[in-house]
Amino acid sequence: MLVDDDRQNSEFLRKFLEMEGYEVFYAENGHKGWDTFSTTKPDLVLLDINMPEMNGFELAKLIRERDGDVLLFFLTDRTEKADRLKGFDLKGNDYIPKPFYPEELIAKIKERFEHRQSSPSTRMTIGQTIFDSNLSTIENNGTVHHLSARQSEILAILAQNIGQAVKRETILKTVWGNDSYANSLALNVQITYIRKALASDPTIAIVSLKKRGIVMEVK
Repeated sequence: MLVDDDRQNSEFLRKFLEMEGYEVFYAENGHKGWDTFSTTKPDLVLLDINMPEMNGFELAKLIRERDGDVLLFFLTDRTEKADRLKGFDLKGNDYIPKPFYPEELIAKIKERFEHRQSSPSTRMTIGQTIFDSNLSTIENNGTVHHLSARQSEILAILAQNIGQAVKRETILKTVWGNDSYANSLALNVQITYIRKALASDPTIAIVSLKKRGIVMEVK
């Protein structure tokens, strides 16, 4: 499902997605998006934030209250750190700044579906938290948090090296493919979200060590 008040760009993106074999339902604002979501039950929601009547954050909140599993991508020109954190706090699976190449979006969609359909769930216990790397979820104190694919990859790397500092460039090259400055900033945002998701487990700490990397400590 695509929800965006920019009809012209949405029509272009819709045709591109349909050429890739996806069935696309379009809604021009948040209210219509909620009605469409309720009737179509999509596997993925592509969601703009700045919309009249009901913005994307408000719609995402409603969607997550009803469905914790549907994939949710924010497509927006709001690129401030606070907006990104809010998007992930609403359990968005990805946050893609405009403008973007349609091919980039398709690659992210395919990656996410392949990640979800991969091998059976791999669960590990970290402190008082259960982490499922295939479902990209963490559960603590009875609450399930949904992570993006990249957040799940980062957490898996740290969890496999508990007590040992992992170099930032190692994480960047593994998760993003390169250690560019832009990706380094993105890593900071993802680590902030992971910390927030783990905040209710006092036994876990993710610590950034100057010139050494990032370490997960478990009491």
